[in-house]
Amino acid sequence: MNAIRPEKIEATETETVDNNLAAVTEVEAGIRDFVRNDIAYLRRPATPTTDAPPLDPSAEATVTNVNSLIQRVAGTSLAEIENLISELESLRDLLHAEGQRVQREISGYAQLSQAAMKSTRMIADNVAQWKRAADGLRNS
Repeated sequence: MNAIRPEKIEATETETVDNNLAAVTEVEAGIRDFVRNDIAYLRRPATPTTDAPPLDPSAEATVTNVNSLIQRVAGTSLAEIENLISELESLRDLLHAEGQRVQREISGYAQLSQAAMKSTRMIADNVAQWKRAADGLRNS
């Protein structure tokens, strides 16, 4: 039988998550560097007094491609975020409704418990009266 300690499993899972996070961070840094280096010259402000040469068509196409890529990635991310928000809102509504239902049931149980206690007191009082009456008849 092969037994693995839970501590080792958790450590392995943590290392895997850390490695994945490091890889994602590295890819994001690479993309940022690529975009900065590729279109850095496009950010330079053009002086209105000097005649700046028009952008190279390939540079303009690159900028357009990068913009469309960013819009697609952002669009997908935004759609996912909006779906998550709507799911969380529906879950919040469900939890709110369930909370109200539980409060109603607890209130009903409290009323039932009070009624049971009153009935028990009445029965106990009646039994005590009958016992006193029976004791009185025996003594006489």
